[in-house]
Amino acid sequence: MPLTLADLGWNDILEKEFQPHYQRGWKPARLIRDNKISYGALLDGGEELEVVMSGKVYHDAKWDADLPAVGDWVAIDTGRELDEPVIRVRLPRLTCFSRKAPGKSSEEQVIAANVDIVIVVTDAETDFNLRRMERYFAIIARSGAKPVVVVNKSDLYPAEQNEEAAEAIRRLNPAAEVHITSALGKKGVKLIRSYFQKGVTATLVGSSGVGKSSLVNQLLGGEEWQLVGEVNEVSGKGRHTTTAREVMVLRGGGILIDNPGIREVQMWTDEKTLREQFVDLEELASQCQFHDCKHGKDKGCAIRTAVESGELDASRYEGFLRLDEEIEKLNKRRKRSQMTVERRAKRDHRIKARNHADRVELDRELRPNS
Repeated sequence: MPLTLADLGWNDILEKEFQPHYQRGWKPARLIRDNKISYGALLDGGEELEVVMSGKVYHDAKWDADLPAVGDWVAIDTGRELDEPVIRVRLPRLTCFSRKAPGKSSEEQVIAANVDIVIVVTDAETDFNLRRMERYFAIIARSGAKPVVVVNKSDLYPAEQNEEAAEAIRRLNPAAEVHITSALGKKGVKLIRSYFQKGVTATLVGSSGVGKSSLVNQLLGGEEWQLVGEVNEVSGKGRHTTTAREVMVLRGGGILIDNPGIREVQMWTDEKTLREQFVDLEELASQCQFHDCKHGKDKGCAIRTAVESGELDASRYEGFLRLDEEIEKLNKRRKRSQMTVERRAKRDHRIKARNHADRVELDRELRPNS
């Protein structure tokens, strides 16, 4: 049967949002691929089109993150007089999984739009890193999606090691669902497949070499949808061959957005969300003798006492401080960027107003008796 909009994740909220666009003859579509200068889009019925962005959509975007991204719902103009279908509107995102763009930029980088579940793939040894997992949990919480963690490649490590890794992640975030899998051995893959129901969108993220491509192939029915790189005998890591984000619709229902391996999990969140991920530290801080405790050498510091007694893992507290500092620096950069954008907008407004006045004056000179 042909794909419907509901199969692609369409719902009542999006339908209501799209009502004004139906009157213009535009069609709803979901972006499944970013080709840099164009996009791949799926329409009702499963028709796939290559579409381009209208100039208005581009110029109305305040930041790069406002531009259409993989997973977005858009209004497509397929008018006959057009050389190619055009994106006229990007619909508001229901969720948005983002990180800060790599480097010194203060820009947001959209990893996947309108996702219901973020599945983080790791393993129990070479990729296992609780501090990085804290970063994932922070940006997933900010996105509004559900966190799921897969401890993959279980066939390479002892069962006890896999269980210890999974339990450590559960302690880190009790709200996250954690599973032990072996994509090559097909262990646990059926359980991961159960997340993919009709209209549900999930995205897979993780470092290169953790077996994401193998897991994707299993989710797609065992077909070699993606080539799986050879494994390096020294590091135990494979060459991940996903080079771009792409939406794939599973036969049994559900939408999968695969991503290239992520090297840096740069923070894109706020202080409130961060503290919600470190509620244990917040509870300890409330027990400090003084409300303005700096948690250093202050008398009666509950956090320092917890670290010294072993109740609180020192690396977790240090990780929190690094994330807190990172977010503070990000906020400062964002404020500077916002001020720059506002200054440019005011300048452009003045230039437009001056040009308009000049045109009016010139018109008067050319038509003095009118």
